[in-house]
Amino acid sequence: MSPADFIAALLPGAIACRDATGVPVGVTLAQAACESAWGAKAPGNNLFGIKADATWAGPAVSFITHEDLAGRWVEITAAFRAYPDFASSLADHGRFLRANPRYAACFATGDSIAFARALAAAGYATAPDYGDTLCAIIAAHGLQRYDTESSHALPA
Repeated sequence: MSPADFIAALLPGAIACRDATGVPVGVTLAQAACESAWGAKAPGNNLFGIKADATWAGPAVSFITHEDLAGRWVEITAAFRAYPDFASSLADHGRFLRANPRYAACFATGDSIAFARALAAAGYATAPDYGDTLCAIIAAHGLQRYDTESSHALPA
């Protein structure tokens, strides 16, 4: 799937997520693109790499992932949340961020770029350049333009 097709497919769900939780559309789309390689790598329809910890009561799928631990990339097997479809992954992502106190500061930022940087600073991912990566995706694809558009303004 091309980036444009990926964005078009996820845009309605990302807007619904923003309306329900306050997560900027640009961040939702950039994270989904980054974490799933534009939808090509989303085991269990998990677009965001959200792990299945003890608080998760739903289905899970285990697979190998790469983590930066103290400046060294290591390969680990971890359990990740699984969803019936991408729409469920989008909805859970917003709820996950909103419910987790470590991400509270993100919601006071006001735009996709600042939210992405705050998300990285809060430790969403282990990659040291995670914030820069999200911001580059947001900028390259003009994703900030969707942060304030309503679902009635979707591209045809």
